[in-house]
Amino acid sequence: MVGNPDFLTGKGQDQGPELQELETPEGELYLRFFVTAGEEFALPATGIRRIIEQPPDRITAVPNVSPLLLGTLNEQGRVIWVADLGQFLGYPTQLNTDRAEIPVIAVEDQGTMLGLAVNQIVGTDWMDVEELQLSQSTPDTAAPFLKGEWVTDKDSDSLLRLLDHVAVLRSARWAA
Repeated sequence: MVGNPDFLTGKGQDQGPELQELETPEGELYLRFFVTAGEEFALPATGIRRIIEQPPDRITAVPNVSPLLLGTLNEQGRVIWVADLGQFLGYPTQLNTDRAEIPVIAVEDQGTMLGLAVNQIVGTDWMDVEELQLSQSTPDTAAPFLKGEWVTDKDSDSLLRLLDHVAVLRSARWAA
């Protein structure tokens, strides 16, 4: 079938006039997620190692570490530290761990991996980095970890904030 020239050109008896051209995505691919119910963030797909959804009891608490860390989990033989991203960014409410699974985004840079526990993963989206604006209404505790924001809905002033995963990984806050 693939060797059939009609297959490669899209011509043939099965094709009607309603055939649409595939759109080429513009921009770069980002993972969108909510840290709290109303705060949406994005990470570049290139910095994400994997997405893990684990029951809270699979995250092993570790004593005498930063309160920002929920613990560790074993993912395919590798130990990954898991952090409450909302707490790290300075939001007052802790992540709700009283649920069946917690979404964890594992980010990596130069061999260092960290799991960022979030409230909800939305999915991926192609975003144009040219439309990225400087963050204006960002809390001071989160500002050092943001690259900017997109206005996703002008009517409701809905924002999508771009997180700098390298700045998060290299932060001195983990030593606290």
